[in-house]
Amino acid sequence: MTSSVRHPGHAAPAAKHAAPSSKISQPKAVWAVAFASVIAFMGIGLVDPILKPIGEQLDASPSQVTLLFTSYMLVTGVAMLITGVVSSRFGAKRTLLSGLAIIVVFAALAGSSHSVGQIVGFRAGWGLGNALFIATALATIVGSATGGVARAIILYEAALGIGIAAGPLVGGFLGGITWRAPFFGVSVLMAVAFIALIVLLPDGPRPTQHTSIIAPFKALRFRGLLLVSITALLYNYGFFTLLAYTPFPLNMGTYAIGFIFFGWGVLLAVASVWFAPRLQRRFGTVPMIATALALFAIDLAVMAVGAHHKPVLIVCTVLAGLFLGINNTLITEAVMTSAPVERSTASAAYSFVRFVGGAAAPYLAGKLGEHATALPFWVGAACTAVGVLVFLGGRSALQPATDHHHDPAPHSVEEAQAITLADD
Repeated sequence: MTSSVRHPGHAAPAAKHAAPSSKISQPKAVWAVAFASVIAFMGIGLVDPILKPIGEQLDASPSQVTLLFTSYMLVTGVAMLITGVVSSRFGAKRTLLSGLAIIVVFAALAGSSHSVGQIVGFRAGWGLGNALFIATALATIVGSATGGVARAIILYEAALGIGIAAGPLVGGFLGGITWRAPFFGVSVLMAVAFIALIVLLPDGPRPTQHTSIIAPFKALRFRGLLLVSITALLYNYGFFTLLAYTPFPLNMGTYAIGFIFFGWGVLLAVASVWFAPRLQRRFGTVPMIATALALFAIDLAVMAVGAHHKPVLIVCTVLAGLFLGINNTLITEAVMTSAPVERSTASAAYSFVRFVGGAAAPYLAGKLGEHATALPFWVGAACTAVGVLVFLGGRSALQPATDHHHDPAPHSVEEAQAITLADD
C-alpha cells in the first residue's frame, strides 16, 4: 500500500532534508492514537489462540465459542452505519474516546465472564467500541500529524500491520497464563491510551456538516458497489471460517496457535503493502482480485482435503494471509471507484454488507465442524468460489475504472480507512 502513496512534493531542497525526520518527529497526540490503533487492531486475532481453552474450561461447543466472532462482526457491521453520524455530530475526539471507553469496559467484562454467553455478549459491545474508534482514528492522525497526509497514512497503515500480526502472538502468550488474560490486557492497554488521548489530543473544531444514516443504503443502488459488496460477503464466509474455526481442528496449544496466526498476519500485512500494488500495475485490478480469491478458494479446499493433517492446515492458514492481503487492498480500490458517492459513504455501505452478511460464518462453521471436521472448509471454499463467479459475471459494472493496467491511485484518507475495515 505504501508504495502507491504519492507524497506531496516540494521542490525546495530543504523539504527533502526535512522529510525523513517528519516520519519520526510527530506530535505526542499522533503517537498516542497510533498506539491505541495497534491495540485495537490486535483485537482482530487476539482471541484465536484462546478459543479452544475457552470451550474446554467453560464447557462450550465449537459453534458456541465461535459466536465470539459472530457477535463482534455483526455489531461492527451495523455500527459502521452510525459512526459517520456520530463523529459528524460530536467531533473526532469525543467519538474516539467513546470508542476507547467502550472497549475498556467490555474487554474487562469479557475477561470476568463465567459463561460463553456472557463473553459473546460483551464481545458485541467491544465491536461497537472498535467501530467508533477505527472509523475516527485515521482522520485524527491525519489532522494531527506533520509531513502531509501521505505520511500520516503510512504511519496508520504501519499500526494496522503491527496490530494484525501481533494480535495472535500476544493472545497466545497471555492465553498461556489464562484465557482471561488477553481480555484484561486489552482493557488495561486501552485505558492507558484513553488517558493519553485525554491529555495529549487537543479538541478539534465542532463539525459543521452532518452525515445521513441512510446514505450508505442509497449508495447500494449503484450496481458496481453492490457487486463488490456481495463478492466480499461471499469470500468473507471463507475468511471467517478460516479465522474462527481453524484452531479447533488444529487442536494445539495457545502458543502454537498464536505463532501460526502471527505468520498469517505478517503475510497479510506484507501482501497488502508491497505485493498488491505491484501485481495491480502488471495485471490490473479486476483480474488480480479474481485470481487472489480463486487461490483462496483453492487454499480452503486443500484445507478440507487435509483437515486431519496439521502440517497442511498450518501451511494453508499462513498462505491464506498472502491471498487475503492482495485481495483486501485491491477490492478496496474497486469500492472507491464503484459508485459516484463520497468515498466514506461507499466504504460504510461495503462494510455493512460484508460484515453483517459474513457474521454468520463463524457460528455456522463451528456447527458444521461438530458433524464433520472438513465440512466448514468445503463450504467456505464453495462460497468463495461463488464470489469469484459473481464478481467476474458483473465485472462490466466496474469497467473501465478498475480493469486496466495503471499505477495505483494515490491513497486518500477514505481509502486507507476502507482498507482498515477490509482487514478488520
